[in-house]
Amino acid sequence: MNIKTLFGKNVREFREAKGWSQDKLSDESGLHRTYISGIERGFRNPTIEIVHKVSIALQVSISDLFKETT
Repeated sequence: MNIKTLFGKNVREFREAKGWSQDKLSDESGLHRTYISGIERGFRNPTIEIVHKVSIALQVSISDLFKETT
């Protein structure tokens, strides 16, 4: 799995674990909902600043957003 796909998968899992919609994550992170969708589908290549915004919004560490799970 490439890094963009892994990051997007983990963002989606953490977002869904909180019971949030993409709109809610958008509101919390200050990013547009379509950008969140692109991240989750592995189409976006977010900067470290975007990664940081997402981690703060989801209240998880940056490293958690890049962990591979089985």
